[in-house]
Amino acid sequence: MTPKHLKVASSQYPIGQPKTLAEWEKKIALWVKNGAATGAELLVFPEYAAIEQAACFGPEIYEDLQATLTKVAELKESRVQFHLELAAKHNVHILVGSGPTKKIDGRFVNAAQLVTPKGSVGEQEKLVMTPFEHGWGVTAGGPVRVFSTSLGTIGVAICYDSEFPLITRAMAEAGAEVLLVPSCTERVSGYHRVRTGSMARALENTIAAVQSPTVGDAPWSPAVDFNAGAAGIYVPSEHGVSDTGVLAEGTLNAAEWVTASIDLTRLARVRETGEMHNYGDWLKQPGGGTTAKVDVEIVKLI
Repeated sequence: MTPKHLKVASSQYPIGQPKTLAEWEKKIALWVKNGAATGAELLVFPEYAAIEQAACFGPEIYEDLQATLTKVAELKESRVQFHLELAAKHNVHILVGSGPTKKIDGRFVNAAQLVTPKGSVGEQEKLVMTPFEHGWGVTAGGPVRVFSTSLGTIGVAICYDSEFPLITRAMAEAGAEVLLVPSCTERVSGYHRVRTGSMARALENTIAAVQSPTVGDAPWSPAVDFNAGAAGIYVPSEHGVSDTGVLAEGTLNAAEWVTASIDLTRLARVRETGEMHNYGDWLKQPGGGTTAKVDVEIVKLI
């Protein structure tokens, strides 16, 4: 069997204050260009990175949380289309920075889109809301999805979702080889919660997990005013894979890309021949076979 590798680049994306959409587009285009220049096939942007667009419309929008959610939701179609064009130009898959989506019933959900260079779009909505999101009026979305792509099968657990094992377990059972974890945390403690969740999900399911955070301060915004974190690419700590479970990790709060090559073939082999068999032994834990089954929608992206 030919070894299957995936080179991924995870962004530590700095929230700025662009004055116009053209300025925002220029920034995103440069980030994608630089990410693709690393040789990565998959670029990951963080949770709520899309909120940065609100800065383009003046204080009457960006200082008002509901106005921010409404405006950024209105921009969703054009934002995704712009990333599709960049994906085609640089021949990469991109997880677009998540942002609010307005549902038919008027609710806001937090959604991230996975776009391909051939023009496909898959969307995952956040499933478990933080206390902050409850306060904002952002509600739980769904369903749980995995995306079958030319790079492999990919799941997306948006920030807090990575801290709940049954979500990722369902994705892994549906074939997910890589879990993308876009995050937005105000404090270093929050970053470490998501980091711990990402590493635990990689260990439990013998998959890779890729965390991408927002960084930097944006006091103009009531939503993303303070941001702390570091990007990381995690796998089970297994001999021949990684002694520490860390393939790559960035410098806390720096604006940068963090890259690594994930050996998906070796990870699949480790499920059967590794030092430990966490994936296969899931049902052996007390209660492992009694939890409710999580339905997963498998979406094929070309």
